[in-house]
Amino acid sequence: MADREPIDHRFMDLTVPEYAYMFGFLQADGHLQQSAGRKGKLSVELSSHDIDLLRAFQRLTPYYSSVTERTRTTNFAEAHTSATWTLCSPEARTRLNACGLPYGRKSATVAPPRGEFSRRDYLRGLIDADGSVGFTSKGFPFVSLTTASDAVARFLRDYCKETTGAERILSRNARDNIYNVLYTMEVAQRLAADLYYPGCLALERKRTAAGLLSAWARPAGMRAAHTRRRWTQEEDRILLACDSPAAAAEALGRTIQSCHLRRWRLGTGQVGTPSRP
Repeated sequence: MADREPIDHRFMDLTVPEYAYMFGFLQADGHLQQSAGRKGKLSVELSSHDIDLLRAFQRLTPYYSSVTERTRTTNFAEAHTSATWTLCSPEARTRLNACGLPYGRKSATVAPPRGEFSRRDYLRGLIDADGSVGFTSKGFPFVSLTTASDAVARFLRDYCKETTGAERILSRNARDNIYNVLYTMEVAQRLAADLYYPGCLALERKRTAAGLLSAWARPAGMRAAHTRRRWTQEEDRILLACDSPAAAAEALGRTIQSCHLRRWRLGTGQVGTPSRP
C-alpha cells in the first residue's frame, strides 16, 4: 500500500494572516467535493483577471495543486476566460474541513473558525469573495457583504461595531432570504482602511478600490454623520412608562423609530430592564 503524504501542520494555521484570508475566501467561493474512498477535490473558479490570487493560493499550499484556464460562452459574454485552482490532496482537504469548510453546499452553514484566528484577514477574504468595495451611484464610499449565513453576518456586524463604532440591525431580505450588510460614508472608509492594510493578500482590484475610498471627503453642506446617543436607565424607565413610542419620543426628544426599537429590545431581553430608582 502506498504511503500517504505527510500532513503539513502549518498549512491553514489561521493565526497566519495569509491563511486566515485564504480560508475566508474559500468558505465563500470555494467548492469542496468528496467522492468514494479518499477521492475528492477543492476548486475555486475566478475570472482570469484574478488569476494572480489563485497562484498565491497555490504558493501557500504545500501540496500539489494546479491552476488552469479555459474560455467558453456564457450568458454574459461570447468568450469568457476563467481560471480554476484545483487541490486534490486528501490531507489538505481533511485539514480544511476540520477548520470549518464543509463538503458540498455550504452557503447557510459556514461560520467563523473556532479558536484563535486573524479576524480582519478572514473578513477581508469573505468580502473579496462575496462582497463589494467601491462607490455608490451617487459617489459615496461603501463596503458590503452578501451572505446566507447567520454566523457570518453577525461576525461582520460585531467586527465593524468594534472597529468603527457603527451598529447594524441584521435582517434577511424578502426576495431571496439572504443578508446584504452595507456600510457607507466614513464608516466604509474606516472599515476599508482597517481590512486592506499595506502588504495584505487581497484581490488587486478590490485593494485598489479600497485605496480610493480614503480620498473621499463629505461634500460641503452635507449633514454630518449621526453620533449615536446612548440610552440611560432613566430614559428606559420613562420609555416603559409611556403609553406609546410616539409619547416617549416627545418626552425624551428622540425619534419614534428609536423609541420603538428600544422598547422591542427591552421586551425581548436583548438589553436589561432598568433597575428601580
